[in-house]
Amino acid sequence: MNFIPESDPICIPINGELDLHGFRPKEIKDLLNEYLTECLQREIYEGRIIHGKGIGALRETVSAYLRKSPLVESFQVGDASGNWGATLFCLNKPDGQAPDQDA
Repeated sequence: MNFIPESDPICIPINGELDLHGFRPKEIKDLLNEYLTECLQREIYEGRIIHGKGIGALRETVSAYLRKSPLVESFQVGDASGNWGATLFCLNKPDGQAPDQDA
């Protein structure tokens, strides 16, 4: 019997942009939860998850997670330029924090 060794933990920057290329599908839900939780702790409330265009399976996994997550205020697949390879997200701000106001 052959065993595939688990890889070492991957350190990814917490900057509001998460690129899912290179991650296994089974890792995505936990990764999204950990990443978005860390974004909240760093007061990063908006960002982008890059999943690629492909056949849409990864995009749907991301959307399904975001739809159910209590961390997420809203999200949209694609951006203003028509790029369907990424999903934009807005996180819920902690209670008591004033929303951003346009000047």
